[in-house]
Amino acid sequence: MSDTINPWQSPGTEVVAEEGAPRDVLTPGMLRYLKEASPWLRFLGVLGYIGAAFLIVIGIFTSIALVSGLSLLDTGVFGLFGTFIGVLYLAGGVIAFFPARFTYKFGAKIRDYLMSDGNKDLEEAFRYNRALWKFSGILAIVYLAIIPLWIGGSLVAVLASVF
Repeated sequence: MSDTINPWQSPGTEVVAEEGAPRDVLTPGMLRYLKEASPWLRFLGVLGYIGAAFLIVIGIFTSIALVSGLSLLDTGVFGLFGTFIGVLYLAGGVIAFFPARFTYKFGAKIRDYLMSDGNKDLEEAFRYNRALWKFSGILAIVYLAIIPLWIGGSLVAVLASVF
């Protein structure tokens, strides 16, 4: 089985780092696209930070409001539900922070590269870009794993309520 060729495998090439590569490696068009993308990346990163902060604040207030307000009803189910919803918002805020950080840092490092002519800044920019897509891919895998559990749990809850 190991001697067969996998048609879905990405092409294998050696990655060779070029030390001190000249700035001429990037064409003027590439530099223009990087320059135009940098402010948008930083803008989207800031919006992501704001969204993550809102999710965290909403999570805290939801937990406090539902646990304290609904505990007056003397039922533990509502308090537990409020805590669960609050924790979901908090987790969503923490998860949303990382793509925002990677996006902002990618744009900031592109700006630094364009201002300094240093290849190290461009390398750092691409490192943050790789981190953004790696995080997004891992998150997609986690979501794809959770969806069947969610559907199964929903079916069990529906069947339990019917019978």
